[in-house]
Amino acid sequence: MRRFLPQTLPVWVLLIVIAGLLISQVATLYIVARDRDAANDVVDLYRLNDRAFSLVQLMHDATPEERKATASGLFNATYALTVSDTPAVTSSIAGDDELAELEDILVGRLTKFGITDARVRRDPATRESDAPGGAIMNKDVGQVERDLLVLAADFAQSDKLTASLRFADGQWLNFTEPITPVGPILSFDSLPLYALIAGLVVVMSIWSLRRLTAPYRMMETAVKRIGHDLKSPPISETGSREIRAAAKAVNAMQLRLRDYVEDREHLAAALAHDLRTPLTRMRLRLELLRKSPARAALTHDLADIESIASSVIDFAKFEVTEEKAERIDFWSLVEAISDGFEEVSFDHDGTRPRGLICIARPVALKRCVTNLVQNAVTYGKKAHLSLERSQDTITLAIRDEGPGIPQAQLDTVFGSFVRIEQSRNRQTGGLGLGLTIARNIARAAGGEISLSNHPGGGLLTELRLPLAA
Repeated sequence: MRRFLPQTLPVWVLLIVIAGLLISQVATLYIVARDRDAANDVVDLYRLNDRAFSLVQLMHDATPEERKATASGLFNATYALTVSDTPAVTSSIAGDDELAELEDILVGRLTKFGITDARVRRDPATRESDAPGGAIMNKDVGQVERDLLVLAADFAQSDKLTASLRFADGQWLNFTEPITPVGPILSFDSLPLYALIAGLVVVMSIWSLRRLTAPYRMMETAVKRIGHDLKSPPISETGSREIRAAAKAVNAMQLRLRDYVEDREHLAAALAHDLRTPLTRMRLRLELLRKSPARAALTHDLADIESIASSVIDFAKFEVTEEKAERIDFWSLVEAISDGFEEVSFDHDGTRPRGLICIARPVALKRCVTNLVQNAVTYGKKAHLSLERSQDTITLAIRDEGPGIPQAQLDTVFGSFVRIEQSRNRQTGGLGLGLTIARNIARAAGGEISLSNHPGGGLLTELRLPLAA
């Protein structure tokens, strides 16, 4: 279930905004519809009251025959009007409290015209009416006349209020008043406007969310870039106050991290470099011990110390040395490195693929590939190299013929000074910095190095680099 839910904060906020918009629109339409129905009810009662007053004022002094003649002249299908000896509303009990109150108002207002009783009833619509449907479809009818005809048809087919008023002489005045038809809240004409407004709200919400979340995206991008290259240029400190504050914080963090790392790299390089002077003096003194039995052991130990110093200097120089990235023909680089090792075979079908161009620091990338090949030759006796291109990535695969690495230690070997071979022999065990340096170089170029045990035996090392645009 959770996989179908949004995974980012902007999408969550956008869904909340849209849900709130829908809820508010539905609630607004409901309130408008309810208030309009209540207002229409009051207007219908007012119209019936007003018409009753006009008709009674017209007929109260007339004779029964004159009333019938007048009613016959005013009769039509929509506003029925009759005068008879019996009421159209037979029940003297009102259907609801509103109608009962209206009856009392009519009697009280029309008593001076001789009205002694009033009855009102709601009747459902009768579909047998003279609705001007044919005239509406006539193309020659103007817009105003068309609207009037449509309204007349709606009134003719709407529910009715039927009223019966008794004169003092016992004659009943019966008439009907159509209830105002209530049109739909949403129509085909208004839907485009609603859709346009909703679309504008969504677009403005997306724009606002992008503005609000810009500092988070900027920080995410900056932190990822710093993770790959600590010497990447600082981000621009422009935009709103929040964005500028976030950019300044990220740039300050990057500067402090860079200073921290460079101080320790310079320290390691200086220490390793300063070791060379006493090592040289020690080597000169050893030359004086030509026949001493300890000379061979001391010479061996001194060589180990010099090897350690050289490795530490190389490791420190990787970040300290300033080198610009360039476009590199990766095929030529790998081919040149493989030619320098007798134990290395470069597996290809004889055709050289084109376009294997990457962007990296040339000296550093050569050191990276050399370290990987040297590592394969040292621990795996022989190394088999192959290059392939998949979409926007160049992959260099190096398979050796050694015993491989335990699965639990495949990630551990990338740590500084980590050695799988536990002997003290530097020729077989190394110093444990080769893979560390190689991975740092690959990541600085936007790539990655991964290790796995090959099904056919040996260790499989894969260097993946992005193709140059």
